[in-house]
Amino acid sequence: MKISTEPIGSIPRSPELLAAITSANGGGDLPKQYEKAISETVAAFEKTGSPVITDGEQTKSSFATYPLEGLTNLTAEGMKINFEDGHFRQLPLLTKGPFKYGNYAVKYLESAKKLTDKPVKQAVISASALSLIYPPNGIEGYTQEQFISDLLNECEKDIRQCLQQGAYKVQMDFTEGRLSLKLDPSGGVLKHFIDLNNQVFNRFTTEEQQKLGLHVCPGGDHDSTHSADVDYADLLAHLFDLNVGSFYLQLASEPDRVKVLKTIKQYLKPNQKAFIGVIDVLNPAIETAEEVKDRVLEAAGYIPLEQLGTTDDCGFSPFCDDVSTTRETAFAKIKARIDGTILAEKQLSA
Repeated sequence: MKISTEPIGSIPRSPELLAAITSANGGGDLPKQYEKAISETVAAFEKTGSPVITDGEQTKSSFATYPLEGLTNLTAEGMKINFEDGHFRQLPLLTKGPFKYGNYAVKYLESAKKLTDKPVKQAVISASALSLIYPPNGIEGYTQEQFISDLLNECEKDIRQCLQQGAYKVQMDFTEGRLSLKLDPSGGVLKHFIDLNNQVFNRFTTEEQQKLGLHVCPGGDHDSTHSADVDYADLLAHLFDLNVGSFYLQLASEPDRVKVLKTIKQYLKPNQKAFIGVIDVLNPAIETAEEVKDRVLEAAGYIPLEQLGTTDDCGFSPFCDDVSTTRETAFAKIKARIDGTILAEKQLSA
């Protein structure tokens, strides 16, 4: 039986692209560098034999903040997300309404689709992550209820545009899911996040929901995480209440994979597919195809084959300045995932 395999999204940017992004006088060269980066990334994806590709998020500032690009009603003093190595990322805060996206993911999809005949998936950020930009003290004349209404409309638009332009899948990134349990071990924030994202997903038909997916991980930035110390089972017990067809689940870097697989088996619903992570994006060592095969076979002992897929634990460079992994390493790991999945298919079909 064929086992589906898909990437998460981001690929490390080249040194030339990063230099153009950070250079004070590199703006004139940046459009050409972006065009080159997307073309090279799509070609490199195709060379691996990947049946599904992305644009590598080469022109995204980050997986989380791309909708905020160009907005003038933001301040920098938002929530800090602390990583275990001591660094942090900080969200902005909204200063006035109404809230509208400054940028939509469909533009990334359209650029990639021009360069390939292969299916292209597109990642979008969750409504729950963007809900964190509303200030705790509120905004005069713009209530939180008004903000949430605008946010849900914009998130739906972001997804719907991608579906209309032929995205193979639209994957919502939900890395704050596991983090929420660190901030609120009672699970109240997690349940609120799930409800908020379901308010978006429920605007789509059952058929459309099968083309939607959700990615979770404990964070992956500069080879560090923000919530790997949170029990994965506490997240998975609620995750499959989200009304999407595909779940992209970090697993390769998890210390007790069998425990996680047993939890997935317990909660995965019949109309859902679990893409398990077989590539540890935080480990510089490149997995062999045999190692990947073994991880797939392990997962097949718990997840029905018709509901099993493979993926990478996370994107390789969710923030554009993350150079902890080279492009060469990222594509070698992707090639190992694809080859190892094929090896597992053959053994399971024998």
